[in-house]
Amino acid sequence: MAEYQRDQVDTLVERLTERPQRLIAVFGPRQTGKTTAVRQALTSSGLSYRLETVDMPGESGPGLGTGPLAGDDGLAMLPGAVRDRQWLVEAWQASERRAWSSKGGFVLVLDEIQKIRGWSEAVKGLWDADPDRDCPLHVVILGSAPLLMQAGLSESLAGRFEPVQVNHWTFPEMSDAFGLDLEQYVFFGGYPGTAPLIHDFERWRAYVREALIEPNIERDVLAMTRVDKPALLKRLLEFGALYSGQEFSYNKMLGQLQDAGNTVTLSRYLTLLGNAGLLTGLSKHAQRPVVTRGSSPKLNVLNTALMAVVSGYTFEEARADRSHWGRMVESAVGAHLINTASPRTDVRYWRDGNYEVDFVLHRGPRTVAVEVKSGRKPERRSGLARFEKSFKPQSAFVVGEDVALGEFLSQPADHWIDAS
Repeated sequence: MAEYQRDQVDTLVERLTERPQRLIAVFGPRQTGKTTAVRQALTSSGLSYRLETVDMPGESGPGLGTGPLAGDDGLAMLPGAVRDRQWLVEAWQASERRAWSSKGGFVLVLDEIQKIRGWSEAVKGLWDADPDRDCPLHVVILGSAPLLMQAGLSESLAGRFEPVQVNHWTFPEMSDAFGLDLEQYVFFGGYPGTAPLIHDFERWRAYVREALIEPNIERDVLAMTRVDKPALLKRLLEFGALYSGQEFSYNKMLGQLQDAGNTVTLSRYLTLLGNAGLLTGLSKHAQRPVVTRGSSPKLNVLNTALMAVVSGYTFEEARADRSHWGRMVESAVGAHLINTASPRTDVRYWRDGNYEVDFVLHRGPRTVAVEVKSGRKPERRSGLARFEKSFKPQSAFVVGEDVALGEFLSQPADHWIDAS
């Protein structure tokens, strides 16, 4: 079977075959296939390239020799070598020389670039040294969303990069690539590396914890961001995954987490977890933005595998518990909306007393209300009716009644706004 290719591969090929005008920044949560997508695009483009994982020995591409020790332009690539800004400058300059001599140009790929201290300032200086973009060198940088977007790209490289976002895998992708059915996707989520293990639950669960959750926290958050209370951040992730789909005030969360911290710290940690592709807090929809910003968050995992791991339920046990399965379905819908929404689209929730709407899509003047038939709430229409009366949305519907769950998970969030 041919290797599965996501849509981002075509986007990357298109960018690589254009004249280089900006850096290409590929970012997203850990273990979502960023490096694989870049490799596939490099193969499809036919361009010569140099792919470097910052904390590993170098790798050669077409036209660069056959092994990690095949140093190009005199730049040795030794196993275990410390890679710093000087190494980055030398690798860049060597790639520029190859670009001038390579037919069609050349590609330098820097994976895990955030591990070089001061990388964004160094890249800015190197990129700005060729203001007319005469050199046919494409530069692709990869890393996790919070580190690239907050600690480098948006601060030092504004206007100099074009983002290519790689999010968690959708239901159609996991189905096409690995044969997961709808219920399996709801429970096991969208991590491609875990798909071969789903029939061995304990092995799957250990892999998610040890190869996904722990590296996300230790390498992508704690190692690169100041966190004064790492234990609180870890407990917040566990708590949020356990209570995904529920609304909590920050004060109530602090009480449940048994920590003497403050709500500002907790809010910041929730933002860090959201940027890492783990857990987010949805804001309440309201007419006035100040009300939205100050609302209690509705917790939602960004991949239901996290919820499955902390719940203690096996796949069979989860399906048999009507209430728990309902929260998993609702969380899968929420994760899908958040992961596939365009930057212009906000995903929120709404509540007024006993009336509620699970998700609200808001983009400019357009609003769409989405309820989920999950089996844990007997009446789904009363909240929608109250919301329609108050906000006059373009459309309002129940997933599982008006739209089948599989169909809903097969379309990006903005589809439902554009179709309304």
